[in-house]
Amino acid sequence: MSDIASIASGAAHFEPAEKPPTPSALSNALVFGWRAVLKFRHVPEQLFDLIMTPIMFTLLFTFVFGGALAGSPGEYLQFFLPGILVQTVVFNAVYSGMGLSTDLGKGLFDRFRSLPIWSLAPFAGLVVGDVIRHVIAGAIILSIGLILGYRPEAGVPGVLGAFALLVAVGFGMGWIFIVLGLIISTPMTVMTIGFTFLFPLVFASNIMVDPATMPGWLRAFVEVNPVSLMATAIRGLMNGTATASEVALALIAPAVLTLVLAPVTLWLYRRK
Repeated sequence: MSDIASIASGAAHFEPAEKPPTPSALSNALVFGWRAVLKFRHVPEQLFDLIMTPIMFTLLFTFVFGGALAGSPGEYLQFFLPGILVQTVVFNAVYSGMGLSTDLGKGLFDRFRSLPIWSLAPFAGLVVGDVIRHVIAGAIILSIGLILGYRPEAGVPGVLGAFALLVAVGFGMGWIFIVLGLIISTPMTVMTIGFTFLFPLVFASNIMVDPATMPGWLRAFVEVNPVSLMATAIRGLMNGTATASEVALALIAPAVLTLVLAPVTLWLYRRK
């Protein structure tokens, strides 16, 4: 009884603690972004795809097609490398939908919905993970290009500007596959549909060849292809010849996709 009395008297001196402040939307997004980074350790095949695919594309196209298309691999590399940066970022965006579809299938988002967090935090985390993947893949490609002899005429400022545009492109394209991940329950189906949609846009563009050599009907499509507009702007930034209109045209598709699909993403998430 004396022990109980002493505990009761001691409890009288305790003051109620203040409730911790609610985490901000930015804090929520960064936590989920860190979760996306940790996935590289737990899902190493994603890191393998991230590293090996850009390297294989850069080496194969430069040395297999470079001489035939531009006279020498070195000259072709000056044209091709900015374009392969765009291709890599666009392809990497597919992993957002695959990861989301996987998490939904495991019931993780049901747990997230029960937490007192910003409703879009899980998607913001996916976007943060995408940005990190884009920067890593871009740095790998640029490093390989520099080793092979690529030289950005605009120097460091041009490269930084090109990478900023790449991040914006990846941000906008990622919403397409986040929506697919919410609609489709199988990650492999998300990947299949994603690449089926992307292949015509990427390969019918000016990433690998000058559209001046194409038939008129195909050239007309290539010149208005959003991927071509992105590649043209990246080339201009890295070569120091970019105009404000080229950059603006490259940003139209990412901006429209974000404005249209971000609200759709939130609606689908709440509907589920």
